[in-house]
Amino acid sequence: MVATSDEWIMTRVGIRERHIAGPDEATSDMAAAAARCALVQRGIDASELNAIIVCTVTPDMMFPSTACLVQHALGAKGAWGFDLIAACSGFVYGLVTGAHLVAAGTHRKVLVIGSDTMSRIIDYTDRSTCVLFGDGAGAMLIEPTADGEQGPDGPGFIDFMGEVDGSGGNALKMPAGGSRMPASHATVDQRMHFVHQEGQAVFKYASRKMYEVCRDLLARNSVSVDDVAVMIPHQANLRIINAAAERLGIPPEKVVINIERYGNTTAATIPLATHDAIADGRLKKGGVALFAAVGAGYTVGASLWRWAY
Repeated sequence: MVATSDEWIMTRVGIRERHIAGPDEATSDMAAAAARCALVQRGIDASELNAIIVCTVTPDMMFPSTACLVQHALGAKGAWGFDLIAACSGFVYGLVTGAHLVAAGTHRKVLVIGSDTMSRIIDYTDRSTCVLFGDGAGAMLIEPTADGEQGPDGPGFIDFMGEVDGSGGNALKMPAGGSRMPASHATVDQRMHFVHQEGQAVFKYASRKMYEVCRDLLARNSVSVDDVAVMIPHQANLRIINAAAERLGIPPEKVVINIERYGNTTAATIPLATHDAIADGRLKKGGVALFAAVGAGYTVGASLWRWAY
């Protein structure tokens, strides 16, 4: 469809294959499927959930929220919820939001879902974006630690660091479809309902910020790279991931990379990569996980967790 090749894509972004939702599948369908997997793995019923946070930039529709659709699909009658929009940083933001709901003592089971159907907002005549994105979803359940487990060496949430820089908002956006530029014949004809990206600007910002936010978070918590079991970064670009890990001094075997199999699934990349880290034995109970992401907005986030599952 565009002037490119497998070699060009692999050398620049590291993607070999992607998954695309079927014509009858939407973001809420993938989110509900991922949620069911998490609930089965934990051995609990959806009725036990207190809250559902859906991190996405591709909701089924402007309203109702995707969280409402997922709650209904799951039959989670005791849960409230909402959508969280932070683009590729969405899941990192969702996790820390869920952690604080639990830490406040008001919630015992918060389901955080990252789900995006990026294929619906990609212009497949635009080489700068059409080779990057795929569809996918992942979910994690956040619960309180057991009595006696609290403390700096106990399991669970350790710390978070976030940042937004709205001055870079124009570098990665979907221009039309909101209140500033409602849908019209003109916006459709001008292909304004697709992702628009200034690739070099995004690459430079993400390369710098992913390193800086991880560096500062580790330093603030006196956590060395030796203490980190795995770094699980947002899967946007292989060069960005490798550059950040190299500057941090984190060895390749500790960096979870699956971009070659899924592409950039936006809010779903980190839960998908976490699933792989658990499956291949790199993330085990007691291990420290470093999550990091940079996304449109610009949004930046990193969090530290001591794995409790």
